[in-house]
Amino acid sequence: MPSNAPRASDPARLVSLLWEPSDRAGRTGLTTRAVVENAIAIADTEGLGALTMRRVADRLGVGAMTLYTHVPGKPELVELMLDAVAGEVYADGALPGDQPTWRDGVRHVAERNWRHHLRHSWTVEMVPGRPVLGPGISAKYEAELAPLDGIGLGDLEMDQVLCGVLALVEATARQQVGLDRVRAAGSGDLDWWATVSPVLTRAMGARRFPLAERVGTATGEAVEAGDPLAAMRVSLELLLDGVSLRLA
Repeated sequence: MPSNAPRASDPARLVSLLWEPSDRAGRTGLTTRAVVENAIAIADTEGLGALTMRRVADRLGVGAMTLYTHVPGKPELVELMLDAVAGEVYADGALPGDQPTWRDGVRHVAERNWRHHLRHSWTVEMVPGRPVLGPGISAKYEAELAPLDGIGLGDLEMDQVLCGVLALVEATARQQVGLDRVRAAGSGDLDWWATVSPVLTRAMGARRFPLAERVGTATGEAVEAGDPLAAMRVSLELLLDGVSLRLA
């Protein structure tokens, strides 16, 4: 299963923090959970680039060195953040394996992960790395495999299908996050194209790309054009059709 977190500098300490967390407060009253929750709040509001140990410490009203008694460094902190938010995806008890069919279950996985990435947009900013399986990520993985279990796929195929679904959702969610940011900056899609199109036509000159023009025009005229969620859902159905053919 893929992980989006950067490589941790102290994996042994990290595993202990993930699976044997201590809520014991230090001399300042600070707990590891408070450090993680405040780091998530910063990343949710300002993005991962704004997250530093100093920023978390300032938010908590403590010295930066105080944080290091709870978390070895930023790589470990980000892993703890990822595991914490992974535990939210099915926190309401609506599990993929409880859906009527395996396809419904996989759709449920896709929709929940879409909402998860938009709620915590920093999760799509991560560079893939070595997985560190904490309790949140492990429980999420277990839940998301359930719809695929017993339908005729091998264990490796189950993992590969799930990874394909999660990669599709993450890629389209990243596109949505990017669109939301440029739109929030005041650049509407129609205005942007109105500005770019004449310049692009002059720059291209006599060069033509007939297939790209045909498909691009059809895409531009579609109702769901510029809608990454619609693209995700269509692509997901194609992927599920492929799984169905494999099963047949």
